[in-house]
Amino acid sequence: MQVILLEKIRNLGDLGDQVNVKPGYGRNYLIPQHKAVVATPEKKALFEAQRVELEKTQMDALVRAQARAQAMAGATVQIVSKASEEGKLFGSVGTADIAEAMTAAGFELTRSEIQLPNGPLKTIGDHEVTVSLHSEVNVRIIVSVVGEA
Repeated sequence: MQVILLEKIRNLGDLGDQVNVKPGYGRNYLIPQHKAVVATPEKKALFEAQRVELEKTQMDALVRAQARAQAMAGATVQIVSKASEEGKLFGSVGTADIAEAMTAAGFELTRSEIQLPNGPLKTIGDHEVTVSLHSEVNVRIIVSVVGEA
C-alpha cells in the first residue's frame, strides 16, 4: 500500500515521503491517526498544496517537544512499591505508573511516550528510562523505585 506521510515517522520516513507499508498498518494506524494519506494523484496534488502548512505544523511540534525535553532533562521521579527483602518487587512498575508519577511531579507526559525496551521495572533502585517526546527528541529520566515493606 502506497501512502504519503503527513509527518515524520521514526523508522519510516519524513514529511512528504511516499512509502510502501503493509495494508493493515496503513489502514489501521497511519490513516486514522492522520499521519498519512493513500497515495493517489488527487491526494498528491492536495498534499503539495498544503505542504507549507504541514511543514510549519511539524516544526511547531518539534519546538514544543524540545522545550518539554529541556524542562524534563535529568528529572528524577520516585515510585514506592511493595518489595521483598531481596529487592524484587511484588508486581512491577510500568509505563502508566511512571507517567502518573511524572504528571504528579509537574511534567506533562503520556504513557505512550515512555519507552521500556526491557519491559516493566521489577527491582528496586534507580533506572534510566528513555522518553520519546517526538520522532527527533528523546530525553532520559531517572526512575527511582523504592521498596516498601
